[in-house]
Amino acid sequence: MSDSKILIIGPSWVGDMVMAQSLFITLKQRNPDTCIDVLAPGWSRPILKRMPEVSGAIDMPVGRGRLELSERRAIGRRLKPANYNQAIVLPNSLKSALIPWFAGIPRRTGWKGEMRYGLLNDIRSLDKQRYPLMVERFNALAYPANTELPAKQPAPALLSNPDSQAGVKVRLGLSTKKKVLALCPGAEFGPAKQWPADYYAAVAADKLTDGWQAWLLGSPSDQAVTRDILEHLPEVHRGSCHDLAGKTRLEDALDLLAAADAVVSNDSGLMHIAAALGRPLVAVYGSTSPGFTPPLGGRVRSLSIPVDCGPCFQRTCPQGHLKCLRELRPQSVLAALRDLRQDMQRDA
Repeated sequence: MSDSKILIIGPSWVGDMVMAQSLFITLKQRNPDTCIDVLAPGWSRPILKRMPEVSGAIDMPVGRGRLELSERRAIGRRLKPANYNQAIVLPNSLKSALIPWFAGIPRRTGWKGEMRYGLLNDIRSLDKQRYPLMVERFNALAYPANTELPAKQPAPALLSNPDSQAGVKVRLGLSTKKKVLALCPGAEFGPAKQWPADYYAAVAADKLTDGWQAWLLGSPSDQAVTRDILEHLPEVHRGSCHDLAGKTRLEDALDLLAAADAVVSNDSGLMHIAAALGRPLVAVYGSTSPGFTPPLGGRVRSLSIPVDCGPCFQRTCPQGHLKCLRELRPQSVLAALRDLRQDMQRDA
């Protein structure tokens, strides 16, 4: 197969970018000589650096939701000399298809989305029943239209950097002499995806009693919930629970998750990162569903409670009761963690 050079227009969410690695792996499997560049928001560069399939990360200076036609035209013209053979556009918006068109890339592949006829010339009509998972919708774009995909899609596999990991542990005063339970209690989408802080504290207390330590990971916007978790912990355990929310960059969080012995997370970007690092992960779902964007990995348990009103995919609970989260008890998460450890011991 001849060499190819592909520009990927990447997604705008952490979890989606992690899942996109499955597409990159698929493209490399189909043609090992393919060169893959990814145009995406600047925050994604640390993740893309941990994907060996990606040759280059190109920062997208235009924010999500903004047209900025002249800026997109200028970016396309700057990319034209790279002579890409193909562009694959992962977002479904019309504006996301403009840059490959301005760049004159001869083959421009993507789903129909916002009526992108002309901007895309390898345009696909999505059959949601045929490709129910987001990762399948990404991977289908690596194949000719209407291709029957392999039964199993390649799982994302991010690389941790041992030197970076050692550096961030020193900077934050962390050690891995005790087993690490990483908790990811935030969710950028909204509170309807956030398992209660007192439930996280109950899980942490159980593991801390067994001699573990806990790392609370998240962005500055998650500091309120991590403080809440600490306040729910018995005083005797608080010294073994490290609140790292707002103290780490994305690449730091990635390396710290790679050092964890187990992870409990809401449906979030950090959930997908943990799965892609191969960590034992219990993923807690509320308003969303593991039937569309499950964490992709072999050491995963996805937990959800069937409720009459869900999954609603809303940022806040329309009913005001958060039943889908409140009825998913800490005992269920602890049982899933035990199952994961037993599976790992059998596989050892």
